[in-house]
Amino acid sequence: MPLNLGIIGAGRIGRVHANTLTTRIPAAKVLAIADIFADSAQSAAADYGIPDHSSDPAELINSGAIDAIVICSSTDTHCRFITDAAQAGKQIFCEKPIAFDLAEIDAALAAVDENGVQLQIGFNRRFDANHARIKRAIDSGEIGAPHTMMIISRDPAPPPIDYIKVSGGLMMDMMIHDFDLSRFLLGEVDEVYAIGDVKVDLAIGEAGDIDTAKVMLRFENGAIGTIENSRQAVYGYDQRVEVFGSGGAVSSGNWHPNAVTISDAGSVRRDLPLYFFVERYMDSYAAEMIAFVEAIENGASVPVVGNDGRVPVLMAMAGMRSIAENRPVKLSEVEA
Repeated sequence: MPLNLGIIGAGRIGRVHANTLTTRIPAAKVLAIADIFADSAQSAAADYGIPDHSSDPAELINSGAIDAIVICSSTDTHCRFITDAAQAGKQIFCEKPIAFDLAEIDAALAAVDENGVQLQIGFNRRFDANHARIKRAIDSGEIGAPHTMMIISRDPAPPPIDYIKVSGGLMMDMMIHDFDLSRFLLGEVDEVYAIGDVKVDLAIGEAGDIDTAKVMLRFENGAIGTIENSRQAVYGYDQRVEVFGSGGAVSSGNWHPNAVTISDAGSVRRDLPLYFFVERYMDSYAAEMIAFVEAIENGASVPVVGNDGRVPVLMAMAGMRSIAENRPVKLSEVEA
């Protein structure tokens, strides 16, 4: 029997998951897609062969035919849909971040626990082949005891200002992926020290955000990490990771559309990296959704649980407080 799913949100990421679920996972069947913009839901349904569409997400949540809900709507709706879906007995996949407020997150996670359903958070970078290999190298002891970690994550261009205003800011919207990846690789973080500025577009600063940041992390195991984000790298999507340890190092570089190097009298060069996250992480988006469907079908635990969505929000809050107060901030301070 296939797992019958409904998708809430027919924007860019909703369409990514719709494509994966309808073309790459035989064990999944998408019965409906909903979006408050009816035309978006109708268009996505037509493009991906989804039988039904609606402008009312409640229709999917309350449908007796649907087993699981995939939440790809705006962040301010996540907790409400998680709670409603949990109370309706649906299994849940939700895009990051869960919310910008810890109390809202905790209420939603409590609803999941109380109703005996599962919630997987959409931190797809854990499922990237490069990151998974780095994780194995750390866990197996190939590089000895980890000493330092470096994550570089730069977008090719900033999002529209209207999006910046509702995104929660660079740390909630963009760096949250890197916060999660740092935990995935090296475990829990004790302290965050962040600096940030507006280097790309003054309008981002006028909207109350930053577009460039550097963060230092002190892990509970004693390792030290850095994360660097920029909203604009003119050469494309820049995604690099290195972990250095007592017995060696493990690292990954950017993905390119080909492996060709051109050499002539003037230079040695290659094509630019893949342009953005849809091109770079398409396989990991598929892998995370395959893992979700398989876990539900087999009665196993989903691989990225609610607390994995909560802690990066805590880290982002610590980072924003660190910038505001110009000092290191322990996660326990934000939790209190």
